[in-house]
Amino acid sequence: MDAFYASVEERDRPELVGKPVMVGGSSEGRGVVSAANYVAREYGVHSALPMATAIRYCPRGIVLPVRMDHYAAISRQIRKIFNRYTPLVEPLSLDEAFLDARGSEKLFGTAAEIGRRIQQDIWDETQLVASIGIAPNKFLAKIASDLDKPNGFVEVPEDGIQQFLDPLPVKRIWGVGKRAEEMLAKIGVDTVERLRKTPLASLRQCFGDSTANHLHELACGRDSRSVVPDREAKSISHETTFSVDVTDSEVLRSCLLGLTEQVARRLRRHQLYGRTVNLKVRYNDFRTISRAYTLPNPSHSTTEIWAAVSEQLLTRVDLQTQPVRLIGMGLSSLAKTRDWQKTLFDDRSERDSEIDAATDAIKEKFGGEAIHRGSTFSTQQKPSENQKRQ
Repeated sequence: MDAFYASVEERDRPELVGKPVMVGGSSEGRGVVSAANYVAREYGVHSALPMATAIRYCPRGIVLPVRMDHYAAISRQIRKIFNRYTPLVEPLSLDEAFLDARGSEKLFGTAAEIGRRIQQDIWDETQLVASIGIAPNKFLAKIASDLDKPNGFVEVPEDGIQQFLDPLPVKRIWGVGKRAEEMLAKIGVDTVERLRKTPLASLRQCFGDSTANHLHELACGRDSRSVVPDREAKSISHETTFSVDVTDSEVLRSCLLGLTEQVARRLRRHQLYGRTVNLKVRYNDFRTISRAYTLPNPSHSTTEIWAAVSEQLLTRVDLQTQPVRLIGMGLSSLAKTRDWQKTLFDDRSERDSEIDAATDAIKEKFGGEAIHRGSTFSTQQKPSENQKRQ
């Protein structure tokens, strides 16, 4: 989806069209931009930028609060459109998903025809614009979907992979952030073609064996990963790659809390429980670390999962001294039943589950602004008097 949160706000309030719109937290405190429309981006505004800085860049920008549950409801509407054409849908976030349409071509036509139908259905039913990328694998489809926004439609044929990839700047390769781009520039690599033709030995000297192999495979357009629907997934996760490296640990914590809420909500939606909580951090020098913590009992409670992230995992990573390019979290060891042992803390655990259910129901009925987690106010917005009374 193109500038999803901001596009939803423009759709709901047509008077905003043509004006710079920034969705995110208050400029007071540590509020950050969650999404900016294309007008605001012309001023240098981007996601994860502190809102106070965004307002300096774009003084006439219109700042709107995040309505996460409203966006989630629209995302579910779009997901239903996907499911008409294929059951193989792997969501990456509220506004992005991979679809495997190979088994649907006899019913609905070629992949390109299916893509056009999905794009048109989304517009007809939501009045929102989507960009579509069609390719033989996930990596190529992702790049294709980003190339011609907004309302883009790019197809990469099997026999045109290198013709498509080679002219692109090397930063288009997954995982190549600013620091990696600088390291590649030092050995004369600025395009995907040059990366593909660079000897592996040279890449390994810069990045080590694993990363060098990864970069070379992608430069050749190879990606063997399958599209894995939630119901078949061995893990469920969300991650965010920042367009500009982030150094503020509170911004990173705020992003992680939002990711945790999304993952927990997906688990509950599919009636799944996870036991192993995973944290992933990629720094600006391309170094990636992961940490894991095993919960005493499988859970889909937002409170329990966030406690593991914040108290068990974040204490084991450095978010202070080095800029962060990507951050993510997820759960693995998934099960359909909780299958937990009775403990002295059962009452608290059951209460957390009841709170999640009640919170989901309240937001569903009264909207995303009806109830908030207290810990989000410092990074998103202060509660209004009306919210306090609610």
